[in-house]
Amino acid sequence: MSTDNPTDWAGMAASIQRLFRNTVVAVSGALSRRDGQVGLAVSGLAYFLLYLTGLRHLGLGPVGYEVSVVSNPLTRTFRQVGPFQWEPIALVVAGPVELLVAPLNMFLGAVLALLVGLNLAVSVVAWRGPAACRLGPGAGAVSGLPGLLSGFACCGPTILLVIGVQASAGLLSLFQWLLPLTVVALFGTLLWVGSRVETA
Repeated sequence: MSTDNPTDWAGMAASIQRLFRNTVVAVSGALSRRDGQVGLAVSGLAYFLLYLTGLRHLGLGPVGYEVSVVSNPLTRTFRQVGPFQWEPIALVVAGPVELLVAPLNMFLGAVLALLVGLNLAVSVVAWRGPAACRLGPGAGAVSGLPGLLSGFACCGPTILLVIGVQASAGLLSLFQWLLPLTVVALFGTLLWVGSRVETA
């Protein structure tokens, strides 16, 4: 099939448009149900907290109350300390909870948490009531898989330290670069779910 033919390009554009439209149908169908909303909220919040904990920006310490901000916070907000990691600009202590505030890290974590939550919400609804999303029941397990695996993107090095593995620099770099692959996988799974929506 020649891609120089305008008809081919029009057909491809129509297919992509239909795929995105079907994905919206699947996601909106999942979020119209109580179990889908709970799945999104619980898994999204859990992942966001896990992400911050994996970066060591969220933890427990002595009980206290404090808010401190670094000098030149706007400049230091954009200062990278590693691939897809930025410098914290504030410390918030509320009781035993200590939070290092790095706006770009938190934004990235929130985007990932939303993608994970949407995948797992669709997974739950596709398993419990596939007709709600106009999906086949087989979509459930696959749509949830990247959401479960994506935790390694934020806490791979922490997991290695906990189990006592001597990680080489190359292995640690691999974990750091899993982040963009995770985003692609989560988007790809949502689009795959969209390809299984019955439009009739």
